[in-house]
Amino acid sequence: MRAGSCYDFCGARNFTMSLLLPVGTLWWRELVRFYRQRGRLLGALGMPLIFWIFIGSGIGASFQPPVSDGGVNYLEYFYPGTMIMIVLFTSIFSSISVIEDRREGFLLSVLVAPVSRSGVVLGKVLGGATLAFVQGFLFVAAAPLVGIPLNPYKILVLAGILFVTAFSLAALGFVFAWRSDSTQGFHAVMNVLLFPMWVLSGAIFPSSGAAAWVGWIMKVNPLTYELAAIRHVLYEPGRAGLGDLPSFSFSLLMTGLFTLGVFSISFLVVRRRTVRSLG
Repeated sequence: MRAGSCYDFCGARNFTMSLLLPVGTLWWRELVRFYRQRGRLLGALGMPLIFWIFIGSGIGASFQPPVSDGGVNYLEYFYPGTMIMIVLFTSIFSSISVIEDRREGFLLSVLVAPVSRSGVVLGKVLGGATLAFVQGFLFVAAAPLVGIPLNPYKILVLAGILFVTAFSLAALGFVFAWRSDSTQGFHAVMNVLLFPMWVLSGAIFPSSGAAAWVGWIMKVNPLTYELAAIRHVLYEPGRAGLGDLPSFSFSLLMTGLFTLGVFSISFLVVRRRTVRSLG
């Protein structure tokens, strides 16, 4: 009995040291780094807010989303897309820390330490996702300004969807940052990939008014379903183009599959790159 108890205790302790400890440490390190670099908050929130205010106000009544009552202004339609943009920008900015940690030698120290590689991935991704979620969730307070009512149920469901979205985008940024040797190259790849992903997610215009080939791209874009899930939570049926969106359940399914898929890829990338570097 004593031997078995010792084995269980040692096993639990090893699990804590190899997974939970690096996850918590790296997660907290991302939060502290963000606190010391407060200019990142301006960069993550400033540009999306400028997009929302100036583009939304500039287009105004010249754009009418496909709704039944015709009473939705463009600021209201553009609101969920701005929220996604905030999460997207913050996730990408946080992923740059992977490149900085490699250049400073911190990442090598972590990799040679007796900790689980899965703990390294989860800690970095979870840290970036937490920062992206918090900043995106702060923007929820602006919903009543454009006539979107909120209640505790909406806020709770929206928080869950936003966190999963932030987690998936942070994992996607981690994959590219892990394979990038410079911040310049990382920015180039992210601009070519992620900004079109956001534009072709339905954030700016619905798929019903787009060309056929653009509509097909929007259908295979995983960000389309994350944004659709948010629209379903925020708006009542028949408003803000809900009739043109995939169903809420299907949007949640695709969001979950994308998150699971890109997070699994991040594990494979870390393992493969580590094996190559050691070989």
